Formats: sequence, structure tokens, C-alpha cells
Amino acid sequence: MKKLILVGRSEAGKTTLRQALKGEKIHYHKTQYVNRFDAIIDTPGEYIQSKNLAAGLAMYTFEADVVGLLMSAIEPYSLLSPACTPVCNREVIGIVTKINHPNARPDMAEMWLRLCGCKDIFFVDSKTGEGVWKILEYLREPGDVMPWEENQENK
Repeated sequence: MKKLILVGRSEAGKTTLRQALKGEKIHYHKTQYVNRFDAIIDTPGEYIQSKNLAAGLAMYTFEADVVGLLMSAIEPYSLLSPACTPVCNREVIGIVTKINHPNARPDMAEMWLRLCGCKDIFFVDSKTGEGVWKILEYLREPGDVMPWEENQENK
């Protein structure tokens, strides 16, 4: 599986998405530092929210194959600059989170991610699992066996 780094502001849903991608029970956990898991790198939102730390975040992207730029569907505005994706020198996908929230505007989040330079955009609700499998399929490499395929092989 391609290695994914999750980048976005605090409370955008990075850690919750990581838990959903790994099939873990969803629980609140404040990310205090860059966490490297087997195929996912989870970053603190403060890194992208601070001009001084944002440059360092670009350096962490070199450890991944794909950058997942997260934007919550309930954001009132975007912190991200237009055309910011080339800084990473990696493939960047957009991920819209919290799509089922009562105040969600996934269309607005998608527009902001497209302005950043994201061509592929995924819409997810990490708590229900909606759309999560599409990201897993996107990250899939030849020879990868997905969890839902393992269950079928064991039958």
C-alpha cells in the first residue's frame, strides 16, 4: 500500500480518518507530534496552522508516496493558499471529511481543495466509514490484499 501522510488543520479529522483507514475503533485522540504508522503518517493540525511549522510539514511529505490534504466540510473558510500542492513534490489528494454533519458544505470544501491543486478528491465520514474504502482502493498497489478480500478468501 502506498504510504499516506494526512495534513490539515486541527479538528479536520486526520486522526479519526487514520483510525477508520486502519479499521480501529474511533475514539478522540489529540495528535501532539508526527506519528508514523505502517502506511499512514498522522500530523498535528498546528503544523499547517503556523507559518513557522508549515515549512517543516513539507519536509515530512518526502516520507510518503501520497499527501492527503484534509478539509472538513464544516469549515467556515480555508487556511490553505491556492496552488499550494506543488510544495510537496508528491501526489496530493483532497479529502473532505465530516460530510454527514448537519452543517456540512462538502461542495465548498471541494472547491477550496481544487483551488489548492487537488485533482482527485474523496468524500468521507470516518465515523460511519462512508467513502473510506475508496481511499484504500486509491492507495492500493499490485499484490495488496484488502481486509474485505481476506474475509472472502478464508470462506
